[in-house]
Amino acid sequence: MSTIERFRPLFFPRGVVISGVSVHPGKWGFLFLHHLVRFGYEGKVFPIRRDGAEVLERRSYRSIEEIPSGEADLLLVCTPTAINEGLLRAAGRKGVRAAFVAAGGYGETGEEGGRLERALVAAADESGMVLAGPNGQGLVSTGAKLCAQMAAPYPPPGRISAVSQSGNLLSSFGHYATMTGVGISKAISCGNSAQLGIDDYLEYFADDPDTAVSFAYLEGVRDGRRFFERVLRCSRRKPVVVLKGGGTPRGQSAASSHTGSLASDDRVFDGLCRQTGMRRAETLEEAYEAAATFATQPLPRGKRVLIFTAAGGWGVLCADACVRAGLEVVALPPDLRAEVDALLPSRWSRGNPVDMAAGESRETIPTLLDLVTRHPDVDAVLYLGIGIQAANAEVLRSGPFYPRHGLGRIVAFHQRQEARYAEAAKEVSERYGKPVLCASELVVTDRAGRNPAPRAVAAGGRILYPSAHRAVRALAHLVGYAGWRRRRGL
Repeated sequence: MSTIERFRPLFFPRGVVISGVSVHPGKWGFLFLHHLVRFGYEGKVFPIRRDGAEVLERRSYRSIEEIPSGEADLLLVCTPTAINEGLLRAAGRKGVRAAFVAAGGYGETGEEGGRLERALVAAADESGMVLAGPNGQGLVSTGAKLCAQMAAPYPPPGRISAVSQSGNLLSSFGHYATMTGVGISKAISCGNSAQLGIDDYLEYFADDPDTAVSFAYLEGVRDGRRFFERVLRCSRRKPVVVLKGGGTPRGQSAASSHTGSLASDDRVFDGLCRQTGMRRAETLEEAYEAAATFATQPLPRGKRVLIFTAAGGWGVLCADACVRAGLEVVALPPDLRAEVDALLPSRWSRGNPVDMAAGESRETIPTLLDLVTRHPDVDAVLYLGIGIQAANAEVLRSGPFYPRHGLGRIVAFHQRQEARYAEAAKEVSERYGKPVLCASELVVTDRAGRNPAPRAVAAGGRILYPSAHRAVRALAHLVGYAGWRRRRGL
């Protein structure tokens, strides 16, 4: 059986059974049902509760025996550990081929919990069922309009797929996707990974045509050789971004009590990442931004970077960050310098970073972006300061003289132009097949949402990085992965 077919009941179920449905809005069983209905799941839903009471204006069933055979593929388990082995076996007899077990109290709690966990796996195996969890928080499949997780949000659809040993961390990952608009294809909290390990999900994501990049949060690896071989195969096909917990003695202790994981030596894991091409992030923000960049930008041909900036200080800091990240701030080629010289005032920086020195006019920035991106000595472009003129225009708009004294005209001009600059950055990136990353603090500081630049970047399906440093880190992941592929002739 192919991995696509094996995981189909989990991520594209014809129908869903929810055991332990509750009328209490804070319980797992209530929230799973609510979110399935709220976000438009179109398959059949079969809530189970012992008294058969109506929940959320839907009929419930007293037991799984009342469920019609062959109409549900996925079982969501929100019931106590003592009954779940039998529940899985009964579901298997009804044609259910996947189970997500939210309940805890298994291997993470000790010897008795481990025994119950092994029995759960045996029940799933003997029923021909894939088992996610136990001790997981939920799953999302935007292609199926399936949202079954304890902690929202339901992210927008996209090309990132994620698996995590932490449910809340996966929810945080989803919040970043919701904020930026660079969305999710599939996401699952795998909990204790009793039957399916992180590598099983990564293998599925590598085969999945709706996934461009995979993200994994893990706290330990049980079978290092198997993990290495599978991740290597995955990385040869698609980028894999990883965030690992348990890198210190304190973290290892927390990982053991959290998911029962045995944290691997951090230096060994670093070596594994280097060999397999997996890109390791240090923070969740970095991990999400790396994944979102892989999902939306072309891979660079090399590490030569041109910095295009509206202010000198940003360019200086960005150049430092590039060098520290192993990128090359390429010397400005003479032919490119001459072309830029014809467009900017004489006070411009005449080097890389290209500091425009307030010389932008109606078409200067789109023209310059095209010039620098198409040059054969440039592999990637970092565009800093987008939105700054619209931010200044907002100060004019909010003052007592607006729209008189020409303020109405200049404000409207800058608002139009900032959106145009964002569009131009994406256009040249796609035209020349090179990454062009935009950075501006306005993506987080413009709380009123009036600046057109962040909106235009999001409308183009890309992310606006809150700082040059974060854009550099994301670009370094692209460069590192692209270099790993080139060295292997991929």
